[in-house]
Amino acid sequence: MAMHILLVEDDVKLGELIQYKLKKQLYQVEWVLDAEYALELMERVTFDIYIFDWMIPYKTGIELCKEIRMKKNRTPILMLTARDSVTDRVQGLNAGADDYLVKPFDFEELIARLHALYRRKETNWEADTKIFGDTLVIDHSTFEVSRNGVSIPLSRREFQLLSFMSQHPKQILSREQLSDRVWGIDAEITLNTVDATIKLLRKKLDDPFEDKIIQNVRGLGYRLAVEGGE
Repeated sequence: MAMHILLVEDDVKLGELIQYKLKKQLYQVEWVLDAEYALELMERVTFDIYIFDWMIPYKTGIELCKEIRMKKNRTPILMLTARDSVTDRVQGLNAGADDYLVKPFDFEELIARLHALYRRKETNWEADTKIFGDTLVIDHSTFEVSRNGVSIPLSRREFQLLSFMSQHPKQILSREQLSDRVWGIDAEITLNTVDATIKLLRKKLDDPFEDKIIQNVRGLGYRLAVEGGE
């Protein structure tokens, strides 16, 4: 499945190079030059991994880490910096970064670290039972879902779809994102398949209850309208 990456790097030559090489690996990459635009983009788009340079305009990468962690955004963060002292590394990790890569770096190492962060993210998530709002419970160890205490049997694909949406509560996810992440980027399906699966999921998860939590955002996609999982 294709990773969707946000790169925040104000060195134009380095930013262009990283974006070019990541796209050659078939990753989706959004590259911005400063922290303010990065924060704006995070409000509108769901990413799998953030790559932050330490020194960027408006806020440092450290300050950016702290701000998004305060918002309970758990997206993995890889910090890029020329600083290589133990003190600097500790500062970055304490701010909420998940990994740290010192410039200059080998591109193969960058890819390996991104893959490790992605695997860690998926493993950590699936090991937990998540409770959303006051009603929805998703148990990733048993693949069980309940709402208002009522067990809701789902197919494997329906569970995968709900699981991915629950990783990004209240965020709009495009049909393309859902297709890539749930079926896989190489899957030979149409976007109508996504719509049909959403329809089946809503019938099970929403129809029996007064409050509807899977919302269709016209022209943009779908979102799970619940508070983040705890």
